Amino acid sequence: MAVQWVLVVHVVVTMLVVVSLLCGHWPIFSGTFVEKIHYFLTFGAYDYFLRFVVAVFGSSGRNCFVTVEHYCCERPNPILQILYLVILGVTYYIIGKSSFRYIPGYYVSELHWYTSMIAVGVGVLLFLLTSFSDPGIVTAENVSKYISAFPYDEIIYVEKECSTCKILKPARSKHCGICNRCVARFDHHCGWMNNCIGEKNTRYFMAFLLWHFLICLYGAVLLGLILAGQLKEHNIIYILTVYYGVEHSFSRLSPHVVQWLLGSYNTQILLIMFLAIISLLLAGFFGYHAHLCLTNTTTNETFKWQDYISWKRKLNEAKASAAALKASIQTITGEAKPPESKWRAFFRKSPLQTEEVIVKNNLYDRGIISNVCEIIFPPSARKSFSHRKSE
Repeated sequence: MAVQWVLVVHVVVTMLVVVSLLCGHWPIFSGTFVEKIHYFLTFGAYDYFLRFVVAVFGSSGRNCFVTVEHYCCERPNPILQILYLVILGVTYYIIGKSSFRYIPGYYVSELHWYTSMIAVGVGVLLFLLTSFSDPGIVTAENVSKYISAFPYDEIIYVEKECSTCKILKPARSKHCGICNRCVARFDHHCGWMNNCIGEKNTRYFMAFLLWHFLICLYGAVLLGLILAGQLKEHNIIYILTVYYGVEHSFSRLSPHVVQWLLGSYNTQILLIMFLAIISLLLAGFFGYHAHLCLTNTTTNETFKWQDYISWKRKLNEAKASAAALKASIQTITGEAKPPESKWRAFFRKSPLQTEEVIVKNNLYDRGIISNVCEIIFPPSARKSFSHRKSE
């Protein structure tokens, strides 16, 4: 029973941390403990840790930590790549060590010995493709071709030079401060890949997310089928109903079945919980990036549009305030227009209430089919791009 409660507490705490970290800034959680946990995880914990380092090791210890942090977070390094391989390898080893001896089983055939290895192998291959492929580096030799492929929209992208690379920046490109290079159709820099996600490798990144979601789902279902097979082979339901007199219903049997599983197969239960949580995170992340791909938007452009809309809204508010102030001054000085009907004045909106509708005009959204084709077949990989380059 103690193991059962430990598992319940573990799942609840894990879900609370995950939800607070990813969703704590949402308006629905404003003023709640979820928002406070989110703030602590994203800002407070780091500040308290630095204070602890200064108190124990002094300013030299703090400087040493900041140097290590700069290398880990601000410079290209393989730390997260190694961590990914370690997590994948250790998880597969634990699953194999604890569960593969039950294959073949009542519901699981020996085919899963091979499909599991193939699934992990494909996942590693997609990881390597995303990590080491060219994301779409913009150079002096190909910059004119990228400018032709991605025109400026004159809203969030205007013609200007990269202050670091000293070349003209094509629309949708960005200079990555970590990799120190301009990347076409820049989405974000992925620490897990130690590479930028851009025009050429977004397809590999999306395949990586989808495939790893399916791997986690497959692993959780496979372990569930193994446990179901063990219940069948040990005749647990029959023993509980016949020898212990437990009523043959889900509500009566489930507590005894769960207790037996936790006592005999707690490793498999923990693995199922772990894989289920990771699969949910991957599903959310894949869904977010799939939405971006279907609308032909990047993560970088999402932030740019947020900044543009915020600036435009403030500008409109300033214009409305200026118009209201001008109307008030005219009223005081007697320069106002002839008095209008009371009914018209009643229904007329105040200048402060008149707000211009701000529309996100995405020049690069050409429809779902064209947008998906641009991800699968990047413009720089097409023959027309190569032909323009040779001209």
